[in-house]
Amino acid sequence: MKFNSINDTGLEPNERKALNSLNTLLAVLNDKSLSNQSIDLINREIDLIHQKLEEGQGLRGQVLKSKTKILKHLEKEEGLVPKNHYQRLWLVLGMSVFGIPIGVLFGFATGNMGLLGVGLPIGMFIGLIFGKRLDKKAADENRQLDFSL
Repeated sequence: MKFNSINDTGLEPNERKALNSLNTLLAVLNDKSLSNQSIDLINREIDLIHQKLEEGQGLRGQVLKSKTKILKHLEKEEGLVPKNHYQRLWLVLGMSVFGIPIGVLFGFATGNMGLLGVGLPIGMFIGLIFGKRLDKKAADENRQLDFSL
């Protein structure tokens, strides 16, 4: 399936940057075999962007919303994720899931709850390692898009 790129001439620099990112995603998706449901969703989002382009207002916001909607749909329905997706996700999850409990453990063990923050970088590191492992698994299964946010 060939998705049309969106012309970015005569736009503000921030709008042009957002459109270039979306056009890069569309170029990557041209090489993938997608379901009809995914193709329809992407075409609807492109139509919404064309409407905003004609209106001349709110283009950047619509591009970001459309890109997010497309990526979430691709992850849920097709199993496709951008590069470093799990790494970014698990970096934050590691801090909250592992880091805070480790920090509380340090605080109780030393009797100083000021050490609560010590667990955050430890949890961040654990989440980073876990996310890298999931990204590698996605790449090995050919579920990773050649696209980075």
